[in-house]
Amino acid sequence: MERTGGGGMIPLSHLLFVSTALFFIGMYGLFTRRNMITMLMSIELLLNSVNINFVVFNKYLYPEKLDGIFFTIFIIAIAAAEAAVAIAIIINLYRSHQSIDVNDAEDMKY
Repeated sequence: MERTGGGGMIPLSHLLFVSTALFFIGMYGLFTRRNMITMLMSIELLLNSVNINFVVFNKYLYPEKLDGIFFTIFIIAIAAAEAAVAIAIIINLYRSHQSIDVNDAEDMKY
């Protein structure tokens, strides 16, 4: 059974706008926040923006290939490992300093 109606492809410019918005929201959060958890979430937004770009450009340039999807799956796996390590570091920092503020982490330098 065929679908009828207004179901078409989303224009490339709309998808790139969403990706750009995610990227700049992530950059804003990374540069303005001092909480490590919020900074970690901002990094995840940046990575999701990159994933959207990989999938969108793969779909529009090479619709028969899945290279962009494979890159995205690889980035998701790396992001999961990065988040696990970062959360472990944040938990250890909180146990030793009773804070997850970036300025309090400067005590770990020496």
